Amino acid sequence: MPSWPTGPGGEQKAVKQHRFGEPEHTGASAPAPIIVRQVRVGIADDHPITRTALRCYLDEQDGIRVVAEACSGREAIDLVRTHALDVLLLDLDMPGQSGIDALTMIRAKAEHVAVLILSGYPEHQYAVPLIRNGASGYLNKSCEPAEIVSAIRRVSQGGRYITPAVAELLAMQVITPSPGGLHEQLSARELQVFLKLAQGCSAGQVAAELSLSAKTVSTYRARLMRKLEARSNSDLTYYALKHRLLD
Repeated sequence: MPSWPTGPGGEQKAVKQHRFGEPEHTGASAPAPIIVRQVRVGIADDHPITRTALRCYLDEQDGIRVVAEACSGREAIDLVRTHALDVLLLDLDMPGQSGIDALTMIRAKAEHVAVLILSGYPEHQYAVPLIRNGASGYLNKSCEPAEIVSAIRRVSQGGRYITPAVAELLAMQVITPSPGGLHEQLSARELQVFLKLAQGCSAGQVAAELSLSAKTVSTYRARLMRKLEARSNSDLTYYALKHRLLD
């Protein structure tokens, strides 16, 4: 079905349709034009080459138009306030305010915007808690470009896009909940700090990477120790390896 993109001011343009082989109607007998509404997409990722590649690819797809970009969580929050968006593609690991923090704010301030996580982290680390916190879907950046298009179309219509990998994770928690799955009670931010500590990062490194104060990281660490029944960073690493939370 042919369509024209919206104009510079966001207005929708009309297109006429007729079946192949039928004469196009003219004059008073012409059918009313059909309004084709495009899916308005925002991209939040701190890598310019990623944003450029996504924009170029998505703008080639029928019915999809990239209208704005952001390179941090703070900019992503501002983006949904200043642009009319249907879907936001959101990375997690960005400088300043992370995508995890941005998701919470966006769901609180712009419920109409579907947030599709597009991250380099594997599904088993963040997909389930982020979907529970309001994300409309979770895609790993290793996915095929066509899957991103399918996911955008799906979530723009109010649905959720669940990949087979994420569906299996959700099913495992429902069918065979693990008695040792203490990490399932962690918030997305707590999980982020936990995984970095489990990977061997010091509190100072975690603070720098997540743009947090050292005091805040210490508070998170103490909370993690209590929730995961751990006594040291080594215990955190052991727990993460036991539950296959590390690559």
